[in-house]
Amino acid sequence: MKKTLSKLMIILLGASLIVCSQMSKQDVGVITGGVAGGLLGSQFGHGTGQLLAIGAGTLAGAYIGGAIGKSMDDVDRMKMTQALESNNIGQPAYWRNQKTGTDYTVVPVKNVTVEGNQYCREYRTTAIIAGKRQQVFGTACRQPDGTWQMMNG
Repeated sequence: MKKTLSKLMIILLGASLIVCSQMSKQDVGVITGGVAGGLLGSQFGHGTGQLLAIGAGTLAGAYIGGAIGKSMDDVDRMKMTQALESNNIGQPAYWRNQKTGTDYTVVPVKNVTVEGNQYCREYRTTAIIAGKRQQVFGTACRQPDGTWQMMNG
């Protein structure tokens, strides 16, 4: 059962990567958060309990990912890119969006290789939106032109 669920979640993640380029930042956040939450939920329980955990994780992840994706503007994405480019692993970047009042923390957590690209990083984004702490994880890769592309949202 776990193997089937894991395969399904990988397929969903792959599908989300394909359509990310044609979606709004909130949509991308919803899909990324939902897939991550479902993967997390798949690690708990057995049988019906595991299915409930996957469902709950998917819904919670989609909500949180959508909220963070919706709140980020171009300046926030630029600061996130700077953190991915310049910060050491584990070194957080902090800023506050003066327009929205949202506080952000981005921490590169691990260097990884994705699809042959050795210049990729897993990261953790934490946002305080309307007084509520929300967190998502993602992966981004530096492109040949020097820009960073979010690989899962």
